[in-house]
Amino acid sequence: MNGFEKIIGYDDLKLEMMIICDSMKNPEKYKKLGAEIPKGILLEGEPGIGKSLMAKTFCEETGRPYFVVRKDKPDGEFVKHITDTFEKAKASAPSIIFLDDMDKFANGDHQCKDEEEYVAIQAGIDTVKGCNVFVIATVNDENCLPDSLIRPGRFDKVIEMRNPEGEDAAKIVEYFLSQKQISDDVNAKEIAEILDGRSCAELETIVNEAGLYAAYDNRGAITHDDLIRACLRYVFDAPHMLKEGTTDEIMCTAIHEAGHAVVAEILDPGSVNLMSVAGHAGNIKGITSISRPKGYWDNMILMEHRVICLLGGKAATEIVTGKVDTGTISDIRRVYDIVERFVDDYCSYGFDCFDRNKASQVPKEKRDRMMAKEVDKYYQEAKKIIMENRDFLDAIVQELCKKHTITRTDFERIKEYSCKRVA
Repeated sequence: MNGFEKIIGYDDLKLEMMIICDSMKNPEKYKKLGAEIPKGILLEGEPGIGKSLMAKTFCEETGRPYFVVRKDKPDGEFVKHITDTFEKAKASAPSIIFLDDMDKFANGDHQCKDEEEYVAIQAGIDTVKGCNVFVIATVNDENCLPDSLIRPGRFDKVIEMRNPEGEDAAKIVEYFLSQKQISDDVNAKEIAEILDGRSCAELETIVNEAGLYAAYDNRGAITHDDLIRACLRYVFDAPHMLKEGTTDEIMCTAIHEAGHAVVAEILDPGSVNLMSVAGHAGNIKGITSISRPKGYWDNMILMEHRVICLLGGKAATEIVTGKVDTGTISDIRRVYDIVERFVDDYCSYGFDCFDRNKASQVPKEKRDRMMAKEVDKYYQEAKKIIMENRDFLDAIVQELCKKHTITRTDFERIKEYSCKRVA
């Protein structure tokens, strides 16, 4: 087993890294084809997704000596440390220099890219050019770095690492759960769907948090409820509260969230993975977690579905209670953000609404009227879906008021039951 096989997920990225690793271990077969071995790799991505682990594994798999540079010294000493490291790598060639969190070597200000640390790295790379010294670096944000540093010839490959999704997220959750004592009721797939797109560090933290809950209650294993509680705490910022809200508060919140869920499920079946009317900071916080498929921002239909879903909470509240929903401001703002994208980025309502310079007041007034008209159209669609699926909505509200949190499994059961009752 090579080191990359111990890293869970990221199969496409690992293949790319293994090809470069093989080119360094077996250069002759690549040179025969005239293929140039890259001089450096830059791994970019959010904190906590395993960039350093991937880079360290790469270094070890090449079999070369490698030198790690991290910002652990005062500025003046650190610049000298960078220069000295390149000299050591040159003397030990063939070798590797691993610059970990390179965008943190200086102050990280996008306006101050010419810091002496980056100048020292550029000079070092140029010094070892042609000396068989490979450079690999990890960064959270390449925009903090000077363009001259990350250009081809210094870093020939810039590889983006993303948060684990789909099967990768499921595999990582299963791995962390395998390190704990868990009960038979744990549904790893359901938890992975809720945590889809979260960093590896977040996944590990949530599983560990569930373990703290179980241990505090003197239980011998982590339950599914422990994991859901941890997800609510860390993913949705809704910590468990001993004091419950009033019956009216819970009911109103449940109606609003059920509206989101019904619309989402009718338009995109299988997309709702968690609902809750959990307490937060003395208030009731409603949550409806809806998974977004890959390519969401490139699919006009899915984006329109999102708009209608966001309006589903307001629609449900006003249909059921006959009152204006006063807790929908964040939904409305997100709706207009998306519809504004339709107008400005896609020209989906016609080119005559597009204001190239955003200077003329007439197009702005016209586009605002157009946006309001379209939002009202989407709202009417949301109301139509709610009224046609009222039994489904009422069943969700009843379950939420009773359990306060329901998962995908609960949701499927409610849907099946309400559909049978209608039939």
